[in-house]
Amino acid sequence: MKALVTGASSGIGAAYAAQLAARGHPLVLVARDEARLTALASGLANEHGVAVDVLPADLARPAGLEAVEARLSRDREITWLVNNAGISAGGQFTSLTVGQVDQMVALNVLAVTRLALAAARRFAEAGGGTIINISSVTALLPEKFEPVYLATKAYVLSLSQAMHGSLAGQGVRIQAVLPGVTRTRIWGESLENVPAEMIMEADTLVMAALAGLEAGERVTIPSLGDLTYWDNYERARTQLAPYLSLRLPADRYRVRSGDGPGEGC
Repeated sequence: MKALVTGASSGIGAAYAAQLAARGHPLVLVARDEARLTALASGLANEHGVAVDVLPADLARPAGLEAVEARLSRDREITWLVNNAGISAGGQFTSLTVGQVDQMVALNVLAVTRLALAAARRFAEAGGGTIINISSVTALLPEKFEPVYLATKAYVLSLSQAMHGSLAGQGVRIQAVLPGVTRTRIWGESLENVPAEMIMEADTLVMAALAGLEAGERVTIPSLGDLTYWDNYERARTQLAPYLSLRLPADRYRVRSGDGPGEGC
């Protein structure tokens, strides 16, 4: 039950690596920072007695992404993918550079999708496996946050839900995890302006996410106590289904006689 964890050098990825190692999972750790990865791998191997491989790669670049895809495709011992690597540019939408937008989309969307696809193909063929995609609660709050980062995380949530439907019956577990404010490098100094009661530690987040996975949750929001809120949200969404594609538009959109362009002139 080897697990490949992306973005493993710090934060949520490092917490997943530590907790999976403690459960006896051999690991493949992926991140750009080889020195951090090597130090983490050595510590986890010594503490938990598991094999830990290091795979330095920049997933926003084609060569790095292809190397990790290849590892997922050929290493048949890997049965877990923690699709965690991601980036936020911060700031206002209109202040983003084209390079920042390209990097966010490359890492948060393209890399997540291609790695999920590589894992899903092999896991489905083998009849089992686990894919954990790290989204964000910002996916549910489109009015509140920087649009590009938010949209990439909304994509990850939708991708995960669609993957669950596509892979149903093939033995592949899919979980989307939606962290709130978490003490990681992605937040940087901006945490100073966030109330302490809103900030979760990465270890705590991962502990809750793994408990959600074991409970069979397809979507886990670690800070959400009452699942009725999520169930109601999902129920409201699915109730739209019968009305999303019909032959005629809704009555309020129909052009009435005398109301069309040029009529009555």
